[in-house]
Amino acid sequence: MEKLIALIEKGKPFFNAIARNKYLKAIRDGFISVMPIIIVSSIFLLVSAVPNVWGFYWPAEINDVLMKAYNYSMGIVGICAAATTAKHFCDAQNRDLPKNNQINFISVMIASLIGFLLLSSDAISFTDNGVSISGLANGYMGSKGLLTAFICAFATGIIYKFFIKRNITIKMPEQVPPNISQTFKDIIPFGVCLVFFWGFDFAFRNVFGFCFAQGVIQVFQPLFSAADGYVGLAIIYGAMSLFWFVGVHGPSIIEPAISAALISNLELNMAMYQAGEHATAVLTKPLQDFVVAMGGTGATLVICFMFAFLAKSKEMRAVGRASAVPVCFGVNEPFLFGAPMVLNPIFFIPFIFAPIANIWITKFFIDVLGMNGFMFSLPWTTPAPLGIAMGLGLQPLAFLLIPALLIVDFLIYFPFFKVYDREKCAEEAEADQAEVAQRAAQKQAAMNAAFQGKADTASVATGAVAQAAASMAAEKKRTAGQSMDEESAGSTTPAASDDDAAASASSSTTDASGNPYAALNGRRVLVLCQGGGTSGLLANALAKAAREHGIDLETAADAYGSHLDIMPDFDLVILAPQAASYFDDLKADGERMGVACCVTRGKQYIDLTRDGEASLAFVAQQLGI
Repeated sequence: MEKLIALIEKGKPFFNAIARNKYLKAIRDGFISVMPIIIVSSIFLLVSAVPNVWGFYWPAEINDVLMKAYNYSMGIVGICAAATTAKHFCDAQNRDLPKNNQINFISVMIASLIGFLLLSSDAISFTDNGVSISGLANGYMGSKGLLTAFICAFATGIIYKFFIKRNITIKMPEQVPPNISQTFKDIIPFGVCLVFFWGFDFAFRNVFGFCFAQGVIQVFQPLFSAADGYVGLAIIYGAMSLFWFVGVHGPSIIEPAISAALISNLELNMAMYQAGEHATAVLTKPLQDFVVAMGGTGATLVICFMFAFLAKSKEMRAVGRASAVPVCFGVNEPFLFGAPMVLNPIFFIPFIFAPIANIWITKFFIDVLGMNGFMFSLPWTTPAPLGIAMGLGLQPLAFLLIPALLIVDFLIYFPFFKVYDREKCAEEAEADQAEVAQRAAQKQAAMNAAFQGKADTASVATGAVAQAAASMAAEKKRTAGQSMDEESAGSTTPAASDDDAAASASSSTTDASGNPYAALNGRRVLVLCQGGGTSGLLANALAKAAREHGIDLETAADAYGSHLDIMPDFDLVILAPQAASYFDDLKADGERMGVACCVTRGKQYIDLTRDGEASLAFVAQQLGI
């Protein structure tokens, strides 16, 4: 196992490069941008369909009103994804272009959207009461068109970059206002995109007899079916947990490849359910959020509460109780780095196997017991048991699945938990014995000194003073050397300890009133993580500490990928450890916008979220004040 971990760690640069790949990042960020559509539309589905489980059906008129909201949101999610993915891909393309010659992301979004409509929709016409009506068929404008949406976004971004980078545009005189000049600058790349998609659609339909979006689905359908099997599910989510175990954010690597299936299967389940059929698709977004990642990656909900209430180790109990609330809402980084679970050989097997066992059990419930698969999507921060019950439409079998998952996770983790608890207890006992022995020696030394004469006492005192002076000199030398190291390290890599940061901030920012962080007044700090959950922990800790010190420090938390539009409004951007692979890109963006950026380590980040004073000192150090 240690060899396997070492091998994967050796490949970290490669995996980080995959996570940073601009195509995969654009899919992930574009997919995240349309999640509100998927979640909100599911609310209308819940109201419409859940009562059916209990034998109640809305009148047709009411059901049509409810489903209209769903059809006009989820039904066009492909159109929205074509635009959002194009926007994020454009941001990545602009990173390689001069600051004074950037691609207009609005124009790219529009071109991608039009290209998607050309490749995914069929013209329809009919006569109603003698009136001729024409329109577009929306069969592939929803989740079925997601793969086509991604392809359109990439094609559009590549075409735009080709022309903008080479200045193949219509140039206007300097006297023309910038907004008008930009319009003419976009004409050539926009026109090329339109002609390209129109020509490709014409050729494809004449060769195959159907639209490109339908062809993409037919090509990828075997892969989706294979991914929905026991082996495919184990490979997908075993790999996701394995990457996280060695500190690489697994979803960033795996999820872009399956994002289309996660949503299309959700809609497929609903269609089958409404048709009175068994909804058999397993691989869905709510299954990933609430079953595979019950309490976060590694299915850590149960093990966190085991730490909190079953551990004999004081340290384990403290970590478990401090992490319990975030873990309940799917934010388990405090536990992953605090326990730690990441790179902890004892928990390697359960961390990988518990999510696989969870998804296999769910598939058994669907395939063998006849439970319908997930049909409704909820925010990923919904507590897992509630997310399972609601996502499955409150089916009776859902209330059997929840305890089954909790019991199995407990059985998988328990033996390894006991081993770790025993080890930690032994370490704490050894530390306690050493502390008792040290106190006994100090007490004996004091008693001996009391029975000695004044000369001996003076000698002892002189020796103690000399020893203390030597210690102080050594400490001063160590501190001076460390300060020089920190100064040479620069401000973009937070290598300094929290104590050093606090000392630095105290000496440089204290004002006449004695406030050690006065120079932070009016500053703005943005914290970024993968999903916007973990970043809130540090942002809240900073805000609370700032209030206690009477400082006007504005903090915000967001997900990496949706930060570029607001980034120029901040003085410092802090990257959480699970998003560390993006630091080079963030640093490039920061240099372009004049914003300081830094990345944190796992244990360091968790310590900062729990110590407001240290977090303020850390910010002061990064800003060089």
